[in-house]
Parts: sequence; C-alpha cells; structure tokens
Amino acid sequence: MERSCYNAELSLDNVGQEVILVGWVAKKRNLGSLLFIDLRDRSGIVQITVNEGVNVPEVKNEYVISVKGKVAKKDVENKNLKTGKIEVIASQIKVLSKAKTTPMIIADETDALEDLRLKYRYLDLRRPSLQANLRKRAKIVSIAHDYFDKNGFIEVETPCLTLSTPEGARDYIVPSRITHGAFYALPQSPQLFKQLLMIGGFERYYQIARCFRDEDLRQDRQPEFTQIDLEMSFLDQDQILTIMEGFLKRVFKEINGVDIKTPLRRMPYAEAVDVYGSDKPDTRFELHLKDVTDVLKSTEFNSYKEAECIKALVIPGVAGETSRKVIDNLTLEAKKFGFGGIGVYKVLDTGVESSLLKFMNEEQVSKLVSKVSASKGDLILVLAGKHDPVCFALGALRNQYARKLGYIKPNTYDLLWVVDFPLFEKDLNDGSYKPLHHPFTRPTPETAKYLDSDPSKVLSAAYDIVINGYEAGGGSLRIYDQDMQNKVFNILGFSDEDIVRKFGYFIKAFEYGTPPHGGIAFGLERLSMIVCGTDNIRDVIAFPKNLKAVCPMSSAPQKVDEDQLKDLGIKIEE
Repeated sequence: MERSCYNAELSLDNVGQEVILVGWVAKKRNLGSLLFIDLRDRSGIVQITVNEGVNVPEVKNEYVISVKGKVAKKDVENKNLKTGKIEVIASQIKVLSKAKTTPMIIADETDALEDLRLKYRYLDLRRPSLQANLRKRAKIVSIAHDYFDKNGFIEVETPCLTLSTPEGARDYIVPSRITHGAFYALPQSPQLFKQLLMIGGFERYYQIARCFRDEDLRQDRQPEFTQIDLEMSFLDQDQILTIMEGFLKRVFKEINGVDIKTPLRRMPYAEAVDVYGSDKPDTRFELHLKDVTDVLKSTEFNSYKEAECIKALVIPGVAGETSRKVIDNLTLEAKKFGFGGIGVYKVLDTGVESSLLKFMNEEQVSKLVSKVSASKGDLILVLAGKHDPVCFALGALRNQYARKLGYIKPNTYDLLWVVDFPLFEKDLNDGSYKPLHHPFTRPTPETAKYLDSDPSKVLSAAYDIVINGYEAGGGSLRIYDQDMQNKVFNILGFSDEDIVRKFGYFIKAFEYGTPPHGGIAFGLERLSMIVCGTDNIRDVIAFPKNLKAVCPMSSAPQKVDEDQLKDLGIKIEE
C-alpha cells in the first residue's frame, strides 16, 4: 500500500507538497460545496478538505480510505489537533474497506460502558487515548531493554510449563496428554528459575516475563500479567535499589518528562502501617493515623476497654456534612474489615457530637480532641481492635476521603521504598505461619536469631517500590544457605516429603555453591497504569479480561470438545 507519511508528521514545513495518506474516517462534515473528513491513523488526525468537482466515493465513519492531495495552510488553526495548522486538499480519494455503523463512539470520550468496550475491543483500540497508553507501555519495555542491557544484565527466557509450587496464589494448571493425571502449572512468577540462573553463574538476569495467577480480580489485577523480572548476584540491598532507581528515573523522565529525585526515601513497614494504614502508602497527602489507646481505653465502652489498639483518623472540615447515611456507610466499610462498627465524632461549634459520648466523661472527650489536634468542623473516626486490622481499615478510609475531597494533585508522583517487612504472617486462628512475600526471602541479619525462638519477630530483607499508593514492584534478598532455607520451610509447616516433592530440584541446586543474590519484579501493567494516569489496569492491556476473568470479545473460557478431554484422560463431572 502506497503511503508517503503518517498524519502527525505533517506541518507547515510540508505546505505545497503532494502526499498520500491512509487511515480511518473519524468524522465527515458535508457543507454542500465543501466536504471535510477527519482522517485518523495511529499517529493522529488530519483534516482532509474536498472541493467541489472532485469525484468522491461514498464514505462513512470508520471506512478505511486512501487520500491523495496537497498540504495547505489552514485559514483558522484548530488548536485541538497536532496538525491543526494545516489541511490536505484532496485530489483523489479511494475506499479501501467499508465499515458498518459502530456500536460505540470511537473517540477519547466515549459513551460506551466497559463491557461493550471489551466486547468490541478491536474498535475500542482505535481510540487515541488507548493507543497512547499502549505506546507508553511499549516505551517502558524499550527503556527496560536498553537500561538493563547497558548495566550488564542478560535476557533469559524461563519455562511457562512448570511444577506447581506454593507462591501465595492459586495456580493455573495444565494437564499433560503424555502423562495422564499429571499437570504442569503456569508460572505465578519465574522465581525459582531466576534463582537457579544465579546458581548457574549468570549473575545479572532480566526478562519481560508472562505470569499467571488464578485469584479474584479487581481494578489493578488480571489473571495474566507481565513482569519486568530481575535477579542479581553479589550485590547488597543498597546496590540493587540504586540500579532500580536509575531505571525508574529514566522511565518517568523519558515518558512523562518528570524528574524523580534519587535516592528514594525508605520507609519501614511498621511505620507505613502505623501512620498511613497501608503497606503501600500514598504519601502525596497527610491524614495520618493517630494512636488514642491511652485516651480511650479508660472509657466505659467495652470495645475500647478490651482493645489491643485504638487509632483515630481526622478528616478536616466534613463534620457538618456527615449525615446519618454517611455514618451508616462508614459502618459498612468498617464491617468489610471485620469490625462491628466505627466510632464517629463530630467536632461542631456546639461541642462534640457522637453516639458514644454516653460512655465517656468530658475530660476524655477533651483529651481525644486534643490528642488528634482536631478543630471545629472536623470529623474524628475511631476503630479499636488488633493493631494491623485497625490500621488497614482506617487506611482504606483515608484513601477514600482523599480522593473524594481532592487532596491528591493531578500529575504528581511520589515514590518510596517500603522495607523491613515481617518475614512471616501469623494465622490468628491456628497460630500457623505463612510467608508475607514468599518462602525464599532472606531474614535480616539482626532478626534471623529469632527464627528458633519467635518467628513473628523476624524481619525480611524485602523491599517494595510504592508509587502513588500502588505497589509497582517488589523483591528481596534471597536465602542462599541450605540450612536456613530448610529452617524456613519447617516454620511454614512443610514436611520433608513436601520439600522434596515441591522444591526438590531447587534445594538440590543449593548443594553446589550458591552465590548471595537478590532480585525484584516490576509489574509492567501497574507501572504503565501509573505512568498513563489511569486507575484501571485494563486501560493499559490490549485484550484484557473482565472482573470475572472472562474475555467478553472471544468469550473465553469455554468448554472444549469431548475428544480433547479424552486425549487428556479427563472427565468432567456435572
């Protein structure tokens, strides 16, 4: 197909030149003696002007056409278009492909609901905003290749058909036709293989890796996703984080023109949870959690008297608009985190108003207001219970109010490392331990001594990169000592048989000289989402699934033929 240039390449420098353009009809305006066509290609839109006397075939929106004509300066500039200073005076128009009337408006602003957009994703992808998002995503990958290649990393592919191992989410499993009753698993991450590459002597590995997790979905999660996956030998945590900061600095500078100041600050996990109510704190605004245990534990309210921790969150200036309905909604939010209710205190001109004042004396009320530095018009939200659930629930309300009240400035970026995570999570019901990250995370040297006596005190050499309240990536230094790895497996409740069956080949490799190593994985979709300024991960994926893990366009997943199941030795029970 003959084409002289892309639309957006045209400018006043091209006036008088003859060009051949191809693309889709974005809009058509017929004024009788004049016909205007907005022609769209992947670079943008240019106005085509057709004068009277030019033979024009029938064209409608989304027809694919070829246009031959001369570039001319426009009398009136269209400041909404990159090509707004010029137009192309058509001498010839050919229809290359006709189009039915589309079920949605194809423009940055569309009236289509997301379900319809996903069903007709190939049409949705014509929208300039989505194309811009996917170009930014591609640019991140391009920067990753260039940056890590220049820093001595080697790109290595790892298998997609692997052994099922416990990594924190449910595996997608793949039946073997050759060995009936046996299954592969799709990788949740390349974790074991990239560590084996370190044992194999590669020292610096990276991969744009596809990963799969069969878990419940939300706005920033998909069943299949991509990681910029890295592993390094003979580097300490400071060296690893410095290299990663260099990559992020390039991403934000080259794509959004934003200078990220490095080194990034590091916040201990305990501080993040205690002050911000999240292990991925959005620090672009204040609204800090305040501990009021010492003030409220002495009240007559049983939930306060029996609580391990009582925390408060002050929302400035909203007390007057906090109706009964709002309080009911706050209670519902608290119940999502396992709380029976939430303490709501309005600081008004007439004094403090709350249904819980009957359990408090004037001094306690005064101390509460003073402790949290509340002023007239402020709303105080209080939760009591176990420390972490209290903090996480108030942290969720903190983020909701910040969005509602416009506390977050648009086009601002705040990056930090969250460090010093607990190595284990303790189940409150049976007292068992689970890894907070994964079973291969190295304890910090200062706390490893508690592995035998009190595993809950052990911190990990883990680090998450948090950007604007999203975990954009995470990693850790890894265990490279076989005895320590076995000790961690034992704390997690793995029997010797479990260890051999699930990790046998991995543990065996430790017997042949393992270098100290560590790594990280950036979530490409999450990083792209942040860079593109959207809060919906499906906006940066060409063909995403919906919240039910279904592709509305192809209707996957679907049942398969009986012959396929027979080959695999599988029978479906209704």
